[in-house]
Amino acid sequence: MFVTLSNTNPDPLYKQVKDQIVQAIVTGELKEDELLPSIRTMANELKISVITVKRAYADLESEGYIVTRPGLGSFVTSINKDNLRDEKLKEIRERLKEIADEARRYYIEIDDVIKMLKEIKEEF
Repeated sequence: MFVTLSNTNPDPLYKQVKDQIVQAIVTGELKEDELLPSIRTMANELKISVITVKRAYADLESEGYIVTRPGLGSFVTSINKDNLRDEKLKEIRERLKEIADEARRYYIEIDDVIKMLKEIKEEF
């Protein structure tokens, strides 16, 4: 199973499941039209509630990552990586705004934050 849950992760279990499936789709670990484990199988393997996995799958379906075919199961859909990139850029921008706002409240200059980002870039 490619999903591993952590009790130390502050995210709810359904979000951990969802995020790891999205990551597997984006990286190509899960391919287009690949069948996901059934909700019950995933719940049993992860030792969590069926309702938790059902919530993760429902979110994945509403966000366009999977499609559920009655009687057949849930399958990975084709994703547009450009759209996914654009969505992720918007999400990162919002998080950066939050960081900039927090920095401002503590009298930390944006240039200092930019310097930290450049240092992080060098680490990569």
